[in-house]
Amino acid sequence: MSNNRRQPASWMSAWWPVLLAITIIVLESTQMMGSSNTSGPLRHLVEFFFGKIADSHWETVHFYIRKSGHFFGYGLMGLAWLRGWAISRPRLTMLSCALAAVASTAFIASCDELHQSTLPNRTGTPHDVLIDTAGALVLILAVLAGKKLFRPLFFRRIARRA
Repeated sequence: MSNNRRQPASWMSAWWPVLLAITIIVLESTQMMGSSNTSGPLRHLVEFFFGKIADSHWETVHFYIRKSGHFFGYGLMGLAWLRGWAISRPRLTMLSCALAAVASTAFIASCDELHQSTLPNRTGTPHDVLIDTAGALVLILAVLAGKKLFRPLFFRRIARRA
């Protein structure tokens, strides 16, 4: 048994971002955060930065803002899962950690959508699970690709300083 799994501080260090991400999802998965309640505040915010939006266009803009929130929010959750798996299971390959992270994110997204389907002003859809999972997959792939591309550059800079 590795030291990381035996020490509560190490476990907490690995998994606190996942716990935070799940907590945020739970808080957002309420009637209060339904589309009908977020439209006004989001519209004021968007119009503050970008100017007046015609009523006929607002529903489309609001839809894309919310779906982008799904994509990037769950993308960040996927990165938190990736970090947790990589730290707590150092013997796993990064590919295994990435697959576990995407699967974990898809599971949470499915639970969230199932919960939302029980609320009167929310809808739980498989499409949102796909958007959420795609967000995790894309952000994880971007980080892994960036790590592979930029790591040699980073180590060359360190070698020059030495």
